[in-house]
Amino acid sequence: MKLKFFAILFCIAGCTSSIAQSTASSHVSTFLLEAPQLDKIKKIWVYTPENYSEEKSYPVIYMHDAQNLFDAQTSYVGEWGVDEFLDSIKKPEVIVVGIEHGNEKRIDELTPFPNKKYGGGKGDAYLEFIRFTLKPHIDATYSTKPDLENTSIFGSSLGGLISFYAILKYPDIFGNAGIFSPSFWFSDTIYEFTKNSNINPDARFYFMAGAKESEEMVPDINKMVDLLKQKGVSEDQIKIVVNPNGEHNESSWRIAFPEAFNWLIK
Repeated sequence: MKLKFFAILFCIAGCTSSIAQSTASSHVSTFLLEAPQLDKIKKIWVYTPENYSEEKSYPVIYMHDAQNLFDAQTSYVGEWGVDEFLDSIKKPEVIVVGIEHGNEKRIDELTPFPNKKYGGGKGDAYLEFIRFTLKPHIDATYSTKPDLENTSIFGSSLGGLISFYAILKYPDIFGNAGIFSPSFWFSDTIYEFTKNSNINPDARFYFMAGAKESEEMVPDINKMVDLLKQKGVSEDQIKIVVNPNGEHNESSWRIAFPEAFNWLIK
C-alpha cells in the first residue's frame, strides 16, 4: 500500500499538464524569489482579494505545491481551485501565498526527517526559507496581519506533513495548520518530535483524510491527535474530517478546502 501511495506522491512531484488551458484567476500573480536556504530560485504564487487595499490588512495562508492550487495548466490531474473559491465567497478576505514544489527536490523540501528507503529530511531548510526570507518579503510587500493568529500553513500529503511539523517547530510564527492526508508514515520520528515539542495550546489543527486512502492514514491521524491532546491542546482547537469517498488526490482536497478554510480563518 505504501509503495502505491508513494508512487502517487512521486508523480505529483514530477508531472504537470501541458494540455490544459490556464484557469488562474486574475487575482493571482507570480514572482521569483531567491531562496538561499535551498540554493535555488523559488517561484511564488500570490492570491489577493478582489478589493485588496493597502488601507486594510489581511490574514495570510502559506500553502505548498503551488502548481496544484490555482491553475489547471500547471497542476497534476486537476487543481484545488483555491482562487475560484475565494473569488466566489468574497469574505473573509485573505492573502494566499503558494510555494512551488521543488520537482525532484520535493521530497527533500517537504519532509522534516529522512526515510531509510526514500531519503528526504531537509524540511528545516525549506521552513527557514519561509520564515526568514518569504514571510518577511510578503509582510513588507503586502498589507498583512503578520501575527501568528493570522498566519496559517496548509498542505496535503507531504505538504500536510511539513505543515504539521511547521506549527510545532515555529509556534511563534504559525497559529493555524491545514493538514490534508498527512504522510506521517514517512518517518516515525514525527511522533517523538511531537511528544518533545512545546506546543502552543492555542494552535489550531484541521485534519482531513479520505477513507479510501491507505489503511494507515486515519489511524495515524488519530494517533497524532491523541498526542496533541496529551500535550494540552483542547478538542476545540482540533478538527478531524474523514471523507468516506475521499482518495489521495487533488479532487478530494479541492472538495475539502472550503470547509477547512472556513474553520481555520475566523
